[in-house]
Amino acid sequence: MRRAGFWIYGLLGAFVLGSAFPFYWSYLVASRDSGMLTERIPPLIPGGNFWANAQRVFDSVEFWKALVNSVIVAGAVTFSTVLFSTLAGFAFAKLRFRGRDPLFLFIVATLAVPTQLGIIPLYMSMADFGWVGGLWAVMVPNLVTALGVFWMRQYTLDAVPFELVEAARMDGCSMIRVYWHVCLPAVRPAAAFLAMFTFMTSWNDFMWPLIVLDAGNPTVQVALEKLQSGYYIDYSLVLAGTTLATIPILIVFVALGRQIVAGIMQGAVKG
Repeated sequence: MRRAGFWIYGLLGAFVLGSAFPFYWSYLVASRDSGMLTERIPPLIPGGNFWANAQRVFDSVEFWKALVNSVIVAGAVTFSTVLFSTLAGFAFAKLRFRGRDPLFLFIVATLAVPTQLGIIPLYMSMADFGWVGGLWAVMVPNLVTALGVFWMRQYTLDAVPFELVEAARMDGCSMIRVYWHVCLPAVRPAAAFLAMFTFMTSWNDFMWPLIVLDAGNPTVQVALEKLQSGYYIDYSLVLAGTTLATIPILIVFVALGRQIVAGIMQGAVKG
């Protein structure tokens, strides 16, 4: 097998450095004071003020509560989206029932509707339920997404052969056991990618939590907005909070990235 050349490694290295530089720059500013931004040649070595700036973040806003709220919201939304999307994807891909194709087309068509159009009726619905100000108002509207259903349906079409489903049914498996023991192991790489994408999207969501949550019950992105809401913006303080808010996303990426790579390598070996 031919090994990758120097230019391939060089391009990959440049891509990695370019991707990591924004996070490094956030940490660099967070480890110093805002005066470094006015210097003609900014330093490229971190200072020693990161933990002091991080402590100021927790003193300025309810950042611990915001982190806990974001973990609860992103975790619940990710779990429900992966569960319901894999179930719906399996049903649309491998089961035959009346109205299957029109229903799937309707789900895909909802992707063309801008999210902003539904904010007012959605807020009115949350108010009728009495959920405004609480985390339920953020979690419930995002328990499943049309994109997740579409993604899992397309992947399940090729990853789970009809013969395998029929063989499991002939062995006496119920349809839910076929989903659990046959479908889920086969679509694990796609489910891991969907989980990572959903967690990142929910963690970074700003507009809807800003509208529907109380000021004393924020998520991370709303708390970060409060750090820069004054007349003078302390960028060391803001980027310290941004760096802290990025760490959970990196942890999820490392945990689920292994599943994605393992699935890709397994498929390559089978191919």
